[in-house]
Amino acid sequence: MKMRCPSSRFDCVALLPDHKISFTLRSKRRRCGVANIVPSTGGEVFGVLYQINGSLDWKVLDAAEGFQPSNKRGNTYIRTTRKVQKQGKFPTHITAYIYIGVIERSPPLPNKAYLNQMITGAEQCQLPYYYLQSLKEISYK
Repeated sequence: MKMRCPSSRFDCVALLPDHKISFTLRSKRRRCGVANIVPSTGGEVFGVLYQINGSLDWKVLDAAEGFQPSNKRGNTYIRTTRKVQKQGKFPTHITAYIYIGVIERSPPLPNKAYLNQMITGAEQCQLPYYYLQSLKEISYK
């Protein structure tokens, strides 16, 4: 994130309730399915919140995620907001920007390299152990 968005600052680990990870997108660059989040009652998705201060960084991040704010169609992801719970000694709820992918028909499974990247990131950010284990159980091609 720091390489892509120099103004970004790690804030905290956060929980998005009532959602789950699903591989509903195809990456041409990676040649595999890539992660998305979808509504799922009782589900949990953990991630990392960053503070991004530079407008140029938002443009870079939007481009990397295939999102053009002025484009009503043709976006790969849509930047929107969701209520998340900041984790820590005193968990609090805030509204944060997230990218949600536009679901595709028949996307492939993720590959091992992509899953390893997700798992490594989860380990480095110290996501909960049970969540890390659930990532390790995801099927891949």
